[in-house]
Amino acid sequence: MGLHHITWRATASAVSDVDAVADAIAWLIGNESWVDVERTTSHYGSEIHMVAAFCKKKSAALDSFARLGSENLALLSKEFETRMDESNTLHFRIDLNALIGGKVILSDASKPDTIKGQIKIEVYPGQTIQTEFDSILAKASELPPSALGDENLIIGK
Repeated sequence: MGLHHITWRATASAVSDVDAVADAIAWLIGNESWVDVERTTSHYGSEIHMVAAFCKKKSAALDSFARLGSENLALLSKEFETRMDESNTLHFRIDLNALIGGKVILSDASKPDTIKGQIKIEVYPGQTIQTEFDSILAKASELPPSALGDENLIIGK
C-alpha cells in the first residue's frame, strides 16, 4: 500500500467554535483521540487555536482519505500534478463551514475557514508516484460508505 500517513490541520480564532472545528477534524481522521488542540497567539497577539490530527496507521489513513468522497477523490486525481510536491505529499483543502454543515467540499487556499489535508505517498524504487496514487484512489473508492461512518457526519453536537 502506498499511503504512508495523513494529516489534517485547521486554525480557529478566539471567536470560532473550537469544539466544532475539533469535531470536524475528528470525523475526518476517524478517531477523536488523535485530535490535538493547541492554544497559542497569532503574530499580532490575538488568541488562536491550532487543531491538528495525524494518522500513520495505513488502514485508518486510507479510511480518512476515503471520507473525501468519490467526487472529491476524482477531482484530486485530475489535479494530481498540481497538488503533488517533490516529497511525494499531496496537498488539498476542505471547506470547514461546509463540513460542519454535513458536506465535504474541496476548497482552495484563497478561501477562509479551510481544513488543510495532506497525504504522504510511499514510493519505492521501480514504482511511480502516479501509479501509487492511482492504487490509493482505487482502494479508497472500494471502501463501503458504512465503513466510513458517514452517518456520524453531524458535527458540533
